[in-house]
Amino acid sequence: MILNDTVAVVTGASSGIGEATARALALQGARVVLAARRRERLEALAHQVEGSGGKAHVVEADVTDPVQGERVIEEAVKAFGRLDILINNAGVMLLGPIVNAPVQEWHRMIDLNLTALLRCTHAALPHLLKAASEQPRRVADVVNISSVAGRVARMNSGVYNATKFAVGAFSESLRQEVTTRHVRVGLIEPGMVVTELQNHLRPEVREALKGRFASINDPLQAEDIADAIAYMVTRPRHVAINEMLIRPTEQEG
Repeated sequence: MILNDTVAVVTGASSGIGEATARALALQGARVVLAARRRERLEALAHQVEGSGGKAHVVEADVTDPVQGERVIEEAVKAFGRLDILINNAGVMLLGPIVNAPVQEWHRMIDLNLTALLRCTHAALPHLLKAASEQPRRVADVVNISSVAGRVARMNSGVYNATKFAVGAFSESLRQEVTTRHVRVGLIEPGMVVTELQNHLRPEVREALKGRFASINDPLQAEDIADAIAYMVTRPRHVAINEMLIRPTEQEG
């Protein structure tokens, strides 16, 4: 129970990596604040966390809305009195060619994958810096969920690549700014994971992309990424895991 007496906010907690991460952090003793748009799923998850002896607080919010994004952080501090960990997990993957692309998809990815992450982090930093100077751990964590797409640019992934490359650049710059104050900034870059991300693709794009990962018979599960996140935030105070690239063993690129 390394995270006893700490508070963690997880965005995009209603499914996939966010849901699995909330469970993993709660098992380590953290009080978890579950943020997403689908209240019913959040409440079901909170019930499960509390049924296992943990504590959870639900915040129904669309973090692309500046007011709602800030409210997630405010409600976390109001509910539990502090904030020690921020997991910026909410995201969307809308792949496809740049030529003749529906530009609204670009705006949606930029708003959620990047701008919302920036706003949530900005709102959380004063509380994280305060937590890093106090017991029980005297360290705090920001973990940003990026992707292999934040390292390797591929055709038909242009704007998704752009958002994830930006998350990586922001994370490293922020790390340099706050690391001497014991706020650790970590970047998680998953390869192919079984989540709802693929469900948002247009049918023609999904069909065109089938071949890209056809050789992967055993993709990552959300729990694999949650395990990495939990590892990252439970290191001793003097250890910072700044970046983790996690691929299925069968994934080549």
